[in-house]
Amino acid sequence: MSSLIDFFNNQETENKGLLHKNNIIKRNIIAYMAMNGEATLAELTKELRISVPTITKLVQELVDEDIVTDLGKVETPGGRRPNVFGLTNTTIYFAGVNVGRDRMTFVITDLKNNIIHEVVDDSFELSDREQCLEKICDNIENFINNCGIDKSHILGVGVCIVGRVNTQLGRSYKYFTGYEESLRDIIERRIGIRVLVENDTRSRCYAEYTCGRSKDESNVIYLHLGLGVAIGIVINGKLFYGKNGFAGEFGHIPFFDNEKICFCGKRGCLETEISGLAIEEKMCELIRNGANSILRPKYERKEQIHINDIISAARNDDNLSIELIEEAGEKIGKAVAILINIFNPETVIVGGNLAAAGDYIMLPLKSATNKYSLNLVYKDTKFRQSKMSDNAPAWGVAMLIRNQIIGL
Repeated sequence: MSSLIDFFNNQETENKGLLHKNNIIKRNIIAYMAMNGEATLAELTKELRISVPTITKLVQELVDEDIVTDLGKVETPGGRRPNVFGLTNTTIYFAGVNVGRDRMTFVITDLKNNIIHEVVDDSFELSDREQCLEKICDNIENFINNCGIDKSHILGVGVCIVGRVNTQLGRSYKYFTGYEESLRDIIERRIGIRVLVENDTRSRCYAEYTCGRSKDESNVIYLHLGLGVAIGIVINGKLFYGKNGFAGEFGHIPFFDNEKICFCGKRGCLETEISGLAIEEKMCELIRNGANSILRPKYERKEQIHINDIISAARNDDNLSIELIEEAGEKIGKAVAILINIFNPETVIVGGNLAAAGDYIMLPLKSATNKYSLNLVYKDTKFRQSKMSDNAPAWGVAMLIRNQIIGL
């Protein structure tokens, strides 16, 4: 095998002979182990429908290349004990990068999706300027060069960013749109490693689904309640993208009969009343009109009131903060009822800043969802709060570039 990168990139070559076919089988072996864990030669033969001699030969080659390891004999009820094989954690790696509004998060993962290295840059601020794009490329390049892993063993870099993203084209439609090259191609040319560009909510959704799901879950809605509102959708165990990768713009459904202009330019979008930004604006307006809150001194000092401040105030029994969060929860729940009726998911996962409000958001959300959805559809739907940390988008996009490269 000339190199790990050449092996996994599966580029078209003139060689369509035995070597090419064997490499495809070896990738299938790796993909099977990545999905199902350890396996015996007999299990691989049965699942991949390849002859025993061929499987035996190719698994041994993967062992010699330190991609697969021989874990020894496995106990059986009787007869000859077979050897069991599994993926190693020391040869193949992937990087995940979350380009957030006010920070960048970087992770390195192995073939089993374990995070082995993580860095957070809190000095970063996202803007649609050439200098910011240069900073993103610099930060990714520096992380790759200083993560402690030989660059030749990092097979792909997943990069997720807020806003609309066409994953197939590698383009962001919110940032850096004035370039002939796609964002993916710009970063790829700079770092010399295969790159996947993905939406941040979809990346977090995949991390939530992969790391927190039960064995019975294959249809999941991830609801992200941050400064904006968005969803990630998993159908039959796969992320749902829509035609151009723009599925999930839940915050921009025309839900309210108001004259508030959304960031998208439309009026009455869901985000205009229940996003973190909308709650912040309501808090400031109510204090300005005389409402009492423990956040009044902060407002009077002309300091910005962030959604996290409102959640903290609610936990300290600030009635105005509690009322605003509960009101948002009820409105969100009514909108989620639409999702329940359309998708009939096993689980709705709630994440983002507002999820940290706990029962103040979850109780009215679930109550309204129950009220406005069809009971037959709703009754088997579970709700849970995200328990993942802020590295979830970077972790999720690292999983996605891994899946793309090994063929899952």
